[in-house]
Amino acid sequence: MSAAAETVRYQVTGMDCSSCAAKIEGAARKVDGIQDVKVSIASQIMTLEVDDPGRRLPLLETAVTDLGYQLDRIGGQKGANSEHDQEEEGDDDHIPDLSHVTPAYKRALWIVVLLNVGYGIVEIAGSFIAGSQALQADSLDFLGDGLISFLGLIAVGWGLAARAKAALLQGIFLGLLGLGVVASTLYRVFIEHQPESLLMGGFALVAFMVNVLAAVVLIPHRKGDANMRAVWLFSRNDAIGNLAVVAAAGAVWWTGSQWPDLIVAFAVAGLFLQSAWSIIRDARSDLRQAGR
Repeated sequence: MSAAAETVRYQVTGMDCSSCAAKIEGAARKVDGIQDVKVSIASQIMTLEVDDPGRRLPLLETAVTDLGYQLDRIGGQKGANSEHDQEEEGDDDHIPDLSHVTPAYKRALWIVVLLNVGYGIVEIAGSFIAGSQALQADSLDFLGDGLISFLGLIAVGWGLAARAKAALLQGIFLGLLGLGVVASTLYRVFIEHQPESLLMGGFALVAFMVNVLAAVVLIPHRKGDANMRAVWLFSRNDAIGNLAVVAAAGAVWWTGSQWPDLIVAFAVAGLFLQSAWSIIRDARSDLRQAGR
């Protein structure tokens, strides 16, 4: 890196998992003159070191937007040896622009929170009635998404440190849910029990419709800030996951085995644990950056 290297930060819109962050980091590192790329899934901020920003940054922005994500530059340029560095250190706790926070925005988030938490509770009951581990995992996924949406709602206008603390709690919560599903599913491995495939499929189909409804509610806001964009992608991706549970129910009915149900449950729990670890890791990094 040259002596004129600068630290640049972007708000990234559209991330919903750790694999998204990895893809963005990989694309950024392929641009000449860019190093030390770090994308936080907790705060959805990308930090990097760049020389010759006027020439390199347009290439970086094109590389990332071509993947389907949106970048918004945070603050002005900050040189590695700039005399203004100390004055700009407070940017890490900068409260974002709130011009997008409309009554419709908040109303949409509240609807998503209620849909996710409400059906999450319903599906927990359904998982016990149908004896399905995949439904149990999916119900916790609903509750986890409801928490993510709720934090997105209450964290509007928070600075980096506050958002990182909220994300840390969120990651711990998701991790505990994932471990609970793993333990419950392991128990089922040793206790032979075939789920009620029709009930399992029925609850999964309703879950699919709930997620589609949540996505429809958020469609007008899908180009909004990173929080809202992420929530919209969560709903869309979860709808796809619900179809996997429906497929597992069909496989249980076809084979007369509990294994399709258990395999899907392990897969969902694995995604839970991966997401939880990514959120906890990035939230701790953000807290150190904010100096808290």
